[in-house]
This record gives sequence, C-alpha cells and structure tokens, in this order.
Amino acid sequence: MTDVIFAVDSIPAIFAVTSDPYIVFTSNVFAILGLRSLYFLLASFVEKFTYLKPSLAFVLMFVGAKMALVDVVKVHAGVSLAVVLGILAVGIVASIIRNRRDTPEPPKANLAVRAD
Repeated sequence: MTDVIFAVDSIPAIFAVTSDPYIVFTSNVFAILGLRSLYFLLASFVEKFTYLKPSLAFVLMFVGAKMALVDVVKVHAGVSLAVVLGILAVGIVASIIRNRRDTPEPPKANLAVRAD
C-alpha cells in the first residue's frame, strides 16, 4: 500500500517533466516497484548528509515552480534534470565538507624517543 501511495504522490512531479502518458505510466510502475527501497536509502542518507533535507526541499520548490509556470516558461527536460542533480550535488558536497570540518581529529601519538 505504501508503494502505491508513493507512486500516486509522484504523479505531479512526473507531469512537471513530461505530459507523455506512456512515460507517466511507466514511471509510476517503476515507482511502485522500487520507490520504497529508494525511500529507505534516502532515509539512511539523511543522517549522514546534513544538507540533504534542504536540498530535497529546493528540488520540490523547483518542481512546484515549474509546474505553476508551465504555461509561461518552457523548461527542457534535460535542463530540469540538470537542475535537480545540481541541487542534490551541492547539498551532498556541502554536507561532506561540514562533516569533515565538524569531525574532531584523533590525537596524534607521541612517537618521540626519549634518551635517558
């Protein structure tokens, strides 16, 4: 049941990319087959990548704006995909940088030999 809810929930996002009914149908079939596993993968990544949630929020804002302005601005599917991947990449890279900065460095062992 969860997979079906996720698939139905993704229909507006698919229409933001295309209006081809074949693509909408097949993407929903694939969503039903594998979206739950993707959800759990993202859920595990949210803990590791601090800025993944804000990145996903920006992706949703982009898709929403694209859907709202579909009659005014035509955005090619390749451009949309590049924007989404760019937003996610920036969030992941920023998270990696922050995690490296916030992780304390282990103390270095004192290897000096004393001559007594």
